[in-house]
Amino acid sequence: MAAQFAITSVVLSLASSAALAQPSPAQPLWEIGALGIAVSQQAYPGAYEQVSRALLVPTVVYRGKYLRAGEGGASIRAIKTPVFEFDIGFAGAFGSGNRDIAIRRGMSRLGSMVEFGPRLKWNLAALGDGARLRAEFPVRGVFDLSNSFDAKGIAFEPELQYDVRNATGWSYSASVGALAGTRRLNQTFYGVAPIHANALRPAYAASGGLIALRLGAGISRALSPDWRLFLFGRIDDVHLGANQDSPLVQRKTGGSLGFGLAYTLTRSATTAHD
Repeated sequence: MAAQFAITSVVLSLASSAALAQPSPAQPLWEIGALGIAVSQQAYPGAYEQVSRALLVPTVVYRGKYLRAGEGGASIRAIKTPVFEFDIGFAGAFGSGNRDIAIRRGMSRLGSMVEFGPRLKWNLAALGDGARLRAEFPVRGVFDLSNSFDAKGIAFEPELQYDVRNATGWSYSASVGALAGTRRLNQTFYGVAPIHANALRPAYAASGGLIALRLGAGISRALSPDWRLFLFGRIDDVHLGANQDSPLVQRKTGGSLGFGLAYTLTRSATTAHD
């Protein structure tokens, strides 16, 4: 998602699914707990700088028939069949700012982003032994929370996911996907207005299209019914990106890596609908 340019995005998209997903088929309707996370992340696809942060955040998981919360956001599920799911979701991430990004100094800061829009999930195959293959196709409008919800454009992030969740307490995941944005969204991260141009960053008008190709992986281990340890990572590559020639693109391949611990403080006795 486009807000994943911002710091903590990898935390929300990769860590939460690894840390909060339980292998048991009968999951609680709701859970309340906390995530402690340390992550080193590329500031945005194409940035030279890595941005590191340690976070302790509360978590709320709700698995209602229609209202869903957890794994990086909240959604209202409109359709569910054994093969397809369709929902309208919300997500977001903190801004990475410009102080730690030398090439962007003096430009408008990258604020905290929120997203809203539909997502189609396609359950391609149940492979046995707790493994599954699924594709997701989210289309989200992106808004700058730091600037009165100013609309920043639309993001499209198709992804193919492979998950293994077994009764031994281990869970594994791998994903391959792409991130694309409209011209307005890409201008936010890769455009340089004439007023901000200098010898190191000439003026540049971004175009809509592919932002980055992505490869992700995660592994987690249940230490007890309430504690789960996890490790996650992702590689972003902008070699085929529509704006790879932007002066704000200084490194075409970058990575993110993090680890953490999830704790479930309390959970419902009532089980979820699915």
